[in-house]
Amino acid sequence: MQTPLSPPDDSRVGPADRDSPSTVAPPTAPRAAGDNAEELATLPWRARLRRNRLVRYLVFNPLNLFGLCIVVITLVLTIAGPLFTPYSPTVPDYNSMLSAPSGTHLFGTDPIGYDIFSRVLAGARLSMGTAAIVLAIALVVGLTLGAVAGFAGGWVDEVIMRVADIFLAFPALILALAVATTLGAGLSSVVVALSVGFWPWYTRLLRGQVLALKQREYVEAARALGASATGIVWRHILPNSLSPIIVEASLDIGYAVLSIAALSFIGIGAQPPSPEWGAMIVAGRDYLRTAWWTCAFPGLALTLVVLGFNLIGDGLRDALDPRAASRA
Repeated sequence: MQTPLSPPDDSRVGPADRDSPSTVAPPTAPRAAGDNAEELATLPWRARLRRNRLVRYLVFNPLNLFGLCIVVITLVLTIAGPLFTPYSPTVPDYNSMLSAPSGTHLFGTDPIGYDIFSRVLAGARLSMGTAAIVLAIALVVGLTLGAVAGFAGGWVDEVIMRVADIFLAFPALILALAVATTLGAGLSSVVVALSVGFWPWYTRLLRGQVLALKQREYVEAARALGASATGIVWRHILPNSLSPIIVEASLDIGYAVLSIAALSFIGIGAQPPSPEWGAMIVAGRDYLRTAWWTCAFPGLALTLVVLGFNLIGDGLRDALDPRAASRA
């Protein structure tokens, strides 16, 4: 005999009773494919933008938005900078040497008579173009060696990584200084010198990604279907490794611009009359107390560009890192 508080005895319920409509929960209707899109369309535009991780981290974060604005302005000046220069960046005006900032010369002139505003705008193309070439070489060499080392393994991996460790044993700027001094002054020497210091980082980065991904099921399936090693790397491993590579490259652009300016400052980078920011700073350092604008404006441009790419790199890291979803 059951008491009123006893649980019901399932043994008294027949199979027909268990399967009856009154005891079986009704199935949940599957959600239509367009319901999510319709729900998204009803949201305000600001809420729709927040659904995008990249937009949420780059646009709705004030610091990242500030960095994004700097990077966009820098890229515009890199492409169309000469269109905005009121004077030639390489033709001096000997009648206006060391002129203070004014309506005629917005940023003043340097000791030789160059218009600093025009040279700062033209320097954006020179600095960014050189940094882009450096990163392009470092990416091609570093990613190729990293893919080979991670996928081949064995003695090939050992040789490549020990060579990379030799380059990583030296500070990047010191190594670039030694290589540039050996090759001679000039931007071509700077490109080679900085590429030598940058490629090992990308080699180590992609090698780690390859080691983590090459045992995944989709890679094993591609290998079982007869895909070549090159095809597996290009179609399956590299596309899934782009996030850390993009973040690293965005941070390295700022460091490359700063390194180019540093090498030009000590005389082994861009040579006069090239409108490079580091060379402009060294040209006006003797007049810092009497003509502060000769160093201030090129230094400010350099600081803002490096800061902008660092902020963009931080934002991209948060947006592209899948672990950030749990922190957001």
